Amino acid sequence: MAAAPLAEAARRAPEKSSVREALGRAYFRNRQFAEAAAEFEAVVETHPVNDYAHFCLGRALSLTGQTKRARHHLALASNLQPQRRDYRLYRERLASGH
Repeated sequence: MAAAPLAEAARRAPEKSSVREALGRAYFRNRQFAEAAAEFEAVVETHPVNDYAHFCLGRALSLTGQTKRARHHLALASNLQPQRRDYRLYRERLASGH
C-alpha cells in the first residue's frame, strides 16, 4: 500500500505539504476518506490558497457526510480557480444534493 511509506514520511516531516497531499491522495484512492480529509486539512491550514487541496478536502468531506464543510471547501477551490470546470461541477453537484 502506497500510504504506508507516505505516512512514515509525513510523520517525520509533518510540515511538508507535498508529502501530506500525496498521502491524502493515497488515502482517498484507498477509500479512507476521513484520513484523506485530515491530510488535506493539514495542507490547507498551511497553504490556504492551495485550490487543489481545498478541492480534495471538499471531496473527502462530502464522502464522509460532512456536506456543510465540504461545500465550503469546494466553493473556495472553485473561487480560487474559476476556470476549473471540475471544481464547479462538484460544487454544484453537492449544492443540488447529488
